Amino acid sequence: MPVNMTTPISRNWVTLNTDLPIWSHFFMIAPLAVVGTREEEGYDLAPKHMITPMGFGNYIGFVCTPAHGTYHNIKARGEFTMSFPMADQTLITSLTASPRQSGISKAAQIIETLPTHRAIEVDALFLEQAYLKLECKHFKTIDGFGSNSLITGRILHAYVHPDYLRVSEQDEQSMLHEHPLLAYVAEGRFGRVAETYHFPFPKGFKR
Repeated sequence: MPVNMTTPISRNWVTLNTDLPIWSHFFMIAPLAVVGTREEEGYDLAPKHMITPMGFGNYIGFVCTPAHGTYHNIKARGEFTMSFPMADQTLITSLTASPRQSGISKAAQIIETLPTHRAIEVDALFLEQAYLKLECKHFKTIDGFGSNSLITGRILHAYVHPDYLRVSEQDEQSMLHEHPLLAYVAEGRFGRVAETYHFPFPKGFKR
């Protein structure tokens, strides 16, 4: 039935107070990746879920804050990696979020114990068990989203695990059922995306 555009929102909807952050009052699906950077004493890895391709070209961005080392490492070095973990890598991904201890570098405390390998052109690490790995050159950072910033990069090199490579003759539902994607359900939960459907685009739709 057509929607009456003049009908107000039903009274049983909950109005959220936008004087405060609204995001903890509901769930949203988000990708999850681990951003790798070089630090003076070694390397850093940090999980991020506020991630998006910047259009349909080879650009990607994520939200960070100047309070985190990732922000300053990218500003200083001009490059970073992104590792998209497989669905069974939640524990390893979680460990990259471990807080630093005073007097001990994060590299010595956590990073050196994780299964990682060096990127080829960018001086940073990848998580070994990731299905998608990106080497990125810093494009621009936009500050001013409250205490947060949008960091964007141009993708120099991209590597995808063969089990996750889309090919024309493949049954995509079977592919995702056998090799599900890890999704972050903000805030504080995760899921494995294994059941998907073709989106019903209207006839003649073009992006």
